Amino acid sequence: MSAPPSRPRAAEPARAPRHGAARGLLRSGGVRAAPARGTDPSLASPSSDPQCLWSEASAPPVWDVSGSGEGQGQILQRFPEKDWEDNPFPQGIELFCQPSGWQLCPERNPPTFFVAVLTDINSERHYCACLTFWEPAEPTQEVVCTEDTTEREEEADEGGPVRLSPVTPGPPGQLFAPKTLVLVSRLDHAEVFRNSLGLIYTIHVEGLNVGLENVIGNLLTCIIPLAGGSQRTISLGAGDRQVIQTPLADSLPISRCSVALLFRQLGITNVLSLFCAALTEHKVLFLSRSYQRLSDACRGLLALLFPLRYSFTYVPILPAQLLEVLSTPTPFIIGVNAAFQAETQELLDVIVADLDGGTVTVPECVHIPPLPEPLQSQTHSVLSMVLDPELELADLAFPPPSANASSLKMQDKELRAVFLRLFAQLLQGYRWCLHMVRIHPEPVIRFHKAAFLGQRGLVEDDFLMKVLEGMAFAGFVSERGVPYRPTDLFDELVAHEVARMRADENHPQRVLRHVKELAEQLYKNENPYPAVAMHKVQKPGEASHLRRAPRPFPRLDEGVVQWIVDQATAKMQGAPPAVKAERRTTVPSGPPMTAILERSSGLHGNSARRLEVVRNCISYVFEGKMLEAKKLLPAVLRALKGRAARRCLTQELHLHVQQNRAVLDHQQFDFVVRMMNCCLQDCTSLDEHGIAAALLPLVTAFCRKLSPGVTQFAYSCVQEHVVWSTPQFWEAMFYGDVQTHIRALYLEPAEDRDHPQGGEPSAREDERSALDVASEQRRLWPTLSREKQQELVQKEESTVFSQAIHYANRMSYLLLPLDSSKSRLLRERAGLGDLESASNSLVTNSMAGSVAESYDTESGFEDAETCDVAGAVVRFINRFVDKVCTESGVTSDHLKGLHVMVPDIVQMHIETLEAVHRESKRLPPIQKPKLLRPRLLPGEECVLDGLRVYLLPDGREEGAGGSGGGPALLPAEGAVFLTTYRVIFTGMPTDPLVGEQVVVRSFPVAALTKEKRISVQTPVDQLLQDGLQLRSCTFQLLKMAFDEEVGSDSAELFRKQLHKLRYPPDIRGTFAFTLGSAHTPGRPPRATKDKGPSLRTLSRNLVKNAKRTIGRQYVTRKKYNPPSWEQRGQPPPDDQEDEISVSEELEPSTLTPSSALKPSDRMTMSSLVERACCRDYQRLGLGTLSSSLSRAKSEPFRISPVNRMYAICRSYPGLLIVPQSVQDNALQRVSRCYRQNRFPVVCWRSGRSKAVLLRSGGLHGKGVVGLFKAQNAPSPGQSQADSGSLEQEKYLQAVVSSMPRYADASGRNTLSGFSSTHVGSHVPSPRARVTTLSNPMAASASRRTTPRGKWGSVRASGRSGGLGVDVGSRLAGRDMLTPPQANGAPPDPGFLRPQRAALYIIGDKAQLKGVRPDPLQQWWELVPIEVFEARQVKASFKKLLKACVPGCPAAEPGPASFLRSLEDSEWLTQIHKLLQVSVLVVELLDSGSSVLVSLEDGWDITTQVVSLVQLLSDPFYRTLEGFRLLVEKEWLSFGHRFSHRGAHTLAGQSSGLTPVFLQFLDCVHQVYLQFPMEFEFSPFYLKFLGYHHASRRFRTFLLDSDYERIELGLLYEEKGERRGQQACRSVWEYVDRLSKRTPVFYNYMYAPEDTEVLRPYSNVSNLKVWDFYTEETLAEGPPYDWELAQGPPEPPEEERPDGGAPQSRRRVVWPCYDSRPRAQPDAISRLLEELQRLETELGRPPERWKDTWDRVKAAQRLEGRPDGRGTPSSLLVSSVPHHRRSLGVYLQEGPVGSTLSLSLDSDQSSGSTASGSRQAARRSTSTLYSQFQTAESENRSYEGTLYKKGAFMKPWKARWFVLDKTKHQLRYYDHRVDTECKGVIDLAEVEAVAPGTPTMGAPKTVDEKAFFDVKTTRRVYNFCAQDVPSAQQWVDQIQSCLSDA
Repeated sequence: MSAPPSRPRAAEPARAPRHGAARGLLRSGGVRAAPARGTDPSLASPSSDPQCLWSEASAPPVWDVSGSGEGQGQILQRFPEKDWEDNPFPQGIELFCQPSGWQLCPERNPPTFFVAVLTDINSERHYCACLTFWEPAEPTQEVVCTEDTTEREEEADEGGPVRLSPVTPGPPGQLFAPKTLVLVSRLDHAEVFRNSLGLIYTIHVEGLNVGLENVIGNLLTCIIPLAGGSQRTISLGAGDRQVIQTPLADSLPISRCSVALLFRQLGITNVLSLFCAALTEHKVLFLSRSYQRLSDACRGLLALLFPLRYSFTYVPILPAQLLEVLSTPTPFIIGVNAAFQAETQELLDVIVADLDGGTVTVPECVHIPPLPEPLQSQTHSVLSMVLDPELELADLAFPPPSANASSLKMQDKELRAVFLRLFAQLLQGYRWCLHMVRIHPEPVIRFHKAAFLGQRGLVEDDFLMKVLEGMAFAGFVSERGVPYRPTDLFDELVAHEVARMRADENHPQRVLRHVKELAEQLYKNENPYPAVAMHKVQKPGEASHLRRAPRPFPRLDEGVVQWIVDQATAKMQGAPPAVKAERRTTVPSGPPMTAILERSSGLHGNSARRLEVVRNCISYVFEGKMLEAKKLLPAVLRALKGRAARRCLTQELHLHVQQNRAVLDHQQFDFVVRMMNCCLQDCTSLDEHGIAAALLPLVTAFCRKLSPGVTQFAYSCVQEHVVWSTPQFWEAMFYGDVQTHIRALYLEPAEDRDHPQGGEPSAREDERSALDVASEQRRLWPTLSREKQQELVQKEESTVFSQAIHYANRMSYLLLPLDSSKSRLLRERAGLGDLESASNSLVTNSMAGSVAESYDTESGFEDAETCDVAGAVVRFINRFVDKVCTESGVTSDHLKGLHVMVPDIVQMHIETLEAVHRESKRLPPIQKPKLLRPRLLPGEECVLDGLRVYLLPDGREEGAGGSGGGPALLPAEGAVFLTTYRVIFTGMPTDPLVGEQVVVRSFPVAALTKEKRISVQTPVDQLLQDGLQLRSCTFQLLKMAFDEEVGSDSAELFRKQLHKLRYPPDIRGTFAFTLGSAHTPGRPPRATKDKGPSLRTLSRNLVKNAKRTIGRQYVTRKKYNPPSWEQRGQPPPDDQEDEISVSEELEPSTLTPSSALKPSDRMTMSSLVERACCRDYQRLGLGTLSSSLSRAKSEPFRISPVNRMYAICRSYPGLLIVPQSVQDNALQRVSRCYRQNRFPVVCWRSGRSKAVLLRSGGLHGKGVVGLFKAQNAPSPGQSQADSGSLEQEKYLQAVVSSMPRYADASGRNTLSGFSSTHVGSHVPSPRARVTTLSNPMAASASRRTTPRGKWGSVRASGRSGGLGVDVGSRLAGRDMLTPPQANGAPPDPGFLRPQRAALYIIGDKAQLKGVRPDPLQQWWELVPIEVFEARQVKASFKKLLKACVPGCPAAEPGPASFLRSLEDSEWLTQIHKLLQVSVLVVELLDSGSSVLVSLEDGWDITTQVVSLVQLLSDPFYRTLEGFRLLVEKEWLSFGHRFSHRGAHTLAGQSSGLTPVFLQFLDCVHQVYLQFPMEFEFSPFYLKFLGYHHASRRFRTFLLDSDYERIELGLLYEEKGERRGQQACRSVWEYVDRLSKRTPVFYNYMYAPEDTEVLRPYSNVSNLKVWDFYTEETLAEGPPYDWELAQGPPEPPEEERPDGGAPQSRRRVVWPCYDSRPRAQPDAISRLLEELQRLETELGRPPERWKDTWDRVKAAQRLEGRPDGRGTPSSLLVSSVPHHRRSLGVYLQEGPVGSTLSLSLDSDQSSGSTASGSRQAARRSTSTLYSQFQTAESENRSYEGTLYKKGAFMKPWKARWFVLDKTKHQLRYYDHRVDTECKGVIDLAEVEAVAPGTPTMGAPKTVDEKAFFDVKTTRRVYNFCAQDVPSAQQWVDQIQSCLSDA
């Protein structure tokens, strides 16, 4: 037992053995005694001195009624009585011979035998063989009490299955006490011990006539053979004979059968995990009821660990009294009797192996690292082959006769052989990593752990790492590292058999053969002469222990024994000591190591080509070909990710160093330093591949001259790497260099011509390694004279000393920063601060490590001054010097001298560095690219000039090359600019191969969502620098590293300014306000004379009145003087003034006591009238203001000016549409029921069904209940509190009453009527695209299968209940409200609703929880839906941003990770919900029911839904003008909180960004994708609005309501006739201006169908990610600021051809760099551009593109272009699958395609922008015409053959043409008698008939003048007649037909 906690010495003094009290102990000793003891010189061992004692427990216990007891034994007698001089008597032996304590027994048990092991303070093991037998207890013992036993022990030895033979109880009351004979020896011969003690017991029991004293005397003096396979026969003088055999090799452990038993008890997996646990220093505890099994298991486990020795606590049998040892903190292997299992339960970190139960329990907190693969699986399979040979044959159909299984002893050796092979594979090549630090006087050897792990390819392996750091391996190195010593089986195996093991890996039989060979050798080692081992020893008879013993064991005569011992000693005195000659040899090193598992280095496989690139680049650098080198550098930096390329670099650089110095010029120096940095950045702190080691001499060799006498070395530029601050790295380097120099000492000068740098032993055959040299020197050492020996020791010591000085210098070079003020860099490195507290060595044990850590934990320079950098470096170097010099045996004087030198070295170096730093500052900076100034908008000003930064690649891989290929535009080097409007980066790619491409990335300051500091490596010199990562809601990410020239203060200033601009304290500080204003922001403008006061008073009065009225509800705002009239445009025109004048007939309202409006109010009114809302109300026929004031009540709705002072609801517009019957004064009461006072108002009316769409805020709780009271029986005494609810009911009733279908109960609206067939027969123009209300899957199916029904089936015909159920279940996928029932009973027919509700209220499910609808309430119905809240939108958008613009590359490249994060964001799910709700509302409106959308506060989701519904229902809103109106009305006037949701000011900073409007635009974009021909605007328009709603460039999307805009004087100035060139303040004005110049907002495919309701698919699978989120243009930044995108950098010549040559020139268009729409515009834009260019060339003023486009109607849509025609419309249906909802409708009435073709087949699908009536007329024409089936019945005014040119790429063909003046058509047929018309040209569309020119493929023989063209609004038709006269005839006929029309 080792270690203080468990040494028996720790027993209490009271338990000291009592000599002479009783029987004896014998002990045989080790090899240290005086030489005077042997009689036979050949065999006598100098210390074969057994010492022997018996112990007999005679300490009577405290008595116990049950007859059992426990106590502690005493030593009765011991022999020899005095200790041997070299072997003290082990204390506490009595605990170990009766481990469970001394106990009396009621029965006589059979004798037991086991061997306990004690470890003394010198870690020598003593084997205690104990034979215990039972004797009747003496009566005295029963009374006497001994000293207390402090530990409680359980009676393990009493009773139970330990008995070996039947027990017969003695006389009643008779008790038996145990007595033990113990033999203590340092030799491990268990069998001899068992026989000798057995013989003594037999003599006593059988009463043989032999003196016990003689036997014991002989035992103490018998002569033991030496180790090395000798054997000796001994006899103890009782007619016995025993043979003592020693093993052949002392170093191999003796296991007998213990390993095989261990595997049998625990199984393969358990033993393997115990093996790994013991190797990695975990605590292992064995439990068993058998002591012998415990000691065997421990012996077996130790045998498996060979060649490592277990050096921690080892106690195979732990006595019960010492159980507290188990809580020791050190690792151990201990065995404990299973009776004490309960005591071990609370041990948390102990691995418990239960030998009897066969289990191993590993606690949760313990992790046992497994063997590295493939060794783990290989070992497992070989072990199973050894243990279960039948396994391989188990499946054979004809198994061979079973081979004889190995004997247990043989199997034991086979198992050990498997583990011996395992260690040989694990440690293969270990000798190549040994460093010989000293050879004389004693070898000092160190192991280079990092190199070993690196070369084995196991750096990451936890198991090997822990083994190499363990104590066992440290012992292995010091014991087996010695180069000249005896060798054993393991040395042979690891040196010579590795290749064979590798070859055998895949051949199990060959592996097994090898195992068996090794097992033979192990077996032979233990049993060298098996045949001779014949013992002859008497044993007691059967059941002898049961016979009544004649007497107790006698007390022996000490004198006789002592006399025999003295005799023997005298005999041996003359004999010389026997010494066995050791056969020492040089230990073979074996082949160099290889990786355990050849891992491919993946991405950076180092092909010869890569290495070639590295070599070429270096040679270019040193030849001065800098341009060539610059081109290769990026490839080199990529190649240097691979290990081979890094090695190659270090070798190549070595070639350019002469005499340890290489002076370079500045550019060369920069290149070399960059490559070195690139090499080092992938080095771990251990430097396992030796790259840093190889570079260390180079960084002190390469230098450049800064000025006379000042030289800068490369080390000052490569300090930023963690490897330099790792003590282990420096130690390994130091020992390697020392080894090189020591080797050189002893080599002949001739041999020393070329030793490898860096100290790694070279593998060349002709060169002796350091170990060979050391081995030779150790062999010669004894032969050298004393003087020579002294001289060598001194030489070696001075070598070590000089290297220590050298390394102190080297370390100061790499640890002292060039600028000592930059201590922050050191602090940030895993810097010296941590180093100071790091554990010192690779192989300290865990205790030493913890001591080292507590030794000095001051934390570097946390708050130290700059001067303390020196102090920290000095301390670091001193620690290093202390460690290596102590280990290398440097004398203390020398060490003191070193300590004095270190501070001087550091100080000198600091002084040198100061000059270098000063001079390097003066160096002309490396040619950094000059800063590119960004182009600014008019009015945009630079706030911070360019800070030099690197733009780093983020997670989007397109810009960095990535999987899509393309150039690596990022990282780019340039500058970041901060302007009043944007953050802009401009720069060039750092990769020179990309070329001179300018990279621009920018975003509006207002769009910034997240800014965080990062620490990144700059791409050029790989230094760690501060950086910033800015993310914007316009989907841009700037990940920047500041250049080192940018100080931290500049970076901080940048952040502060950015923050200030992003969150101005007031909205007037935003760019939209400061832009173009002459005055500084915030200061009120000078008032100009004239109309100024009137408007100011207007604003003031208005705000004042509003405040007065609702001052209680709102916090008032500061007043603002609006800008003067000049900036505002003209006053409203007069006619509107007149219109308002009627307003004086207004009914008196609660707000205006006088009947006349004040003049200022009038002005307010007139301004309100011209707002968007009013224009739209008039368009929808919801009444003009004058009519609503004057006309009678015939109109159902009126425009109420009740809110003109914003007094009722501050976030509503001034004029609202309300039912005619509701008085203004009632509205205020109604408004109180709704959140934010947003009461229901009409915002749209369906032209067809006259249903209205209303919007409001959600209801307050009270209002909800009020809605569902029984309407028919109001309680008579209604309290005042309910009046609001009552008003609300009246209000809704008024809404319902004002609907035309309110009284229509004819059954068309009944629910049962809404089956698909019914709709098919009743609705005049049925449309497809109907979703059923069930689950989404069925919905999509029904769309495909029932193209004609409007609601696939709204519900089953007979199903009762309100629509709410289905509607709700459609949205949530399940029923939300059960059908209305009376008192929960089944639906009663009387309560069935006869018709659909007139008004559906879409409300929030959460808000309407628990409300049960009243079955009698017929007119409105609630549809509760689950909606998401604004905060969910916010969270979802944040995730969407991260998905589309990730900050760093995904772990797994490819689309999967993007799609996963996109799904996690749930953005598309929210869009799906919005579209689903909107389509539902559209369906309801379309079927004639009105809908009130009443969600949240009525300004987020409500606005989204209401806007989408109008967009889907009304084609007007799908035009440019209509969409503008829609946004102005629903979003601006109805008070969506743009400033709040966009966090525009400092106040909103905490609330964060919630892009509700962007989500709406995304929904519009989804609809656009499904119906691309229905929208007049292009997708770019949506992106443009999405960008600028967040950019704050325009004032349009600022502030939260009209009220706030009036307060700031913004509302009226957007109107007006400003024609000046000042900047646009309204986004709409900007769009208008831009639309006049370019068709960028226009959709050429626009071909709307009137009265077309869109019903888009809304399933997530139908939605696409908007490219606004993912696309970017690095060439110019976002393209939404048109002036910047289209400015001075004119498009290159290729794009605007002006001659012949440039037209054909091509250019490369890079994804993510160029703007593809601009580089390659669509054909129509291209033609328009071309037209403008040609007109300019002709000197004519170019006409506007829109006029041109309107003229050239034929090319209006892609589908309608000449190249796309001629396909029958059925083909069109298939080719545009669902982009046309109702294509087939008109064709189904006659034979499909029979009459419609040519361009007219687009009539059904695409109307022109002409009026609806004309379209209708055309439709009826074609429908009527399908009735004419035959040629006879047709009216033919003129007919004949003409050649017609087919559509694009089609040939000319002769057709029979008929001119029909009646039908006003020109038809054509295949031939004259054909009845089926092939196509029709409607003459109504013909614009001109003109002479034509022949084109390719025209008939050759015809005269040119016979060609003529017919130009229609859609396309140009080319015709050719047979001759000129007939052509003229045709032209005249068509002309006359046109003039008639």
